[in-house]
Amino acid sequence: MEIGILGSGRLGGTLAQLFVEAGHEVAIANARGPESMQDLAETLGPRLTPKTQEQAVQFGSLVFLALPFRKRESLPDADRFAEKIVVDAMNPYTENFHVIDLDEDTSSELVAAQLPEASVVKAFNTIHWETLRDFGHPELPESERYAIFLAGDDPKAKTTVADLIRDIGFGPVDVGGLVPGGELLEPGSALYKRETSTIEAHETVRKLRAR
Repeated sequence: MEIGILGSGRLGGTLAQLFVEAGHEVAIANARGPESMQDLAETLGPRLTPKTQEQAVQFGSLVFLALPFRKRESLPDADRFAEKIVVDAMNPYTENFHVIDLDEDTSSELVAAQLPEASVVKAFNTIHWETLRDFGHPELPESERYAIFLAGDDPKAKTTVADLIRDIGFGPVDVGGLVPGGELLEPGSALYKRETSTIEAHETVRKLRAR
């Protein structure tokens, strides 16, 4: 799959490494420009290409948002994301790591409103980047792998994201639609930073839905 990643920090760089190692083609971008990522490109090899943000969006049939949520207004124009799967891996923090008050909205609702022609899936925001880097185990049965939660309204988009999660050795756990599921993945919520096996995660989600 051709994947675009916006953001080359700890999360974006880790995602790039994992997807390249899984055999995907990746274009990565940041606000500083392609030349700032040459070391990363040399490390990860020809499957990774540094690009501008616009080029990375155009390249990927699926695009990860791995930049700070507070900088989402710097994203390319919404029409560039039309008919693409967009994985919102952002969390609504200020620069000083205080949670941004979004009133009654979830962060992914705001992303979906900003990119109305994209299929937005919330995922990869609740797992620590070091866990993501070190604990993917494709050799294990899916039930024994660490869980990665996802939420969204487009079943096909969620299936695609779930397959990517499996590719890098984790287990996908669907928590529902973008709004009700996304509420479970916000900072301070029941599933945020909850790192557990896939089988245990499914049981936790079942109990939350039963309340």
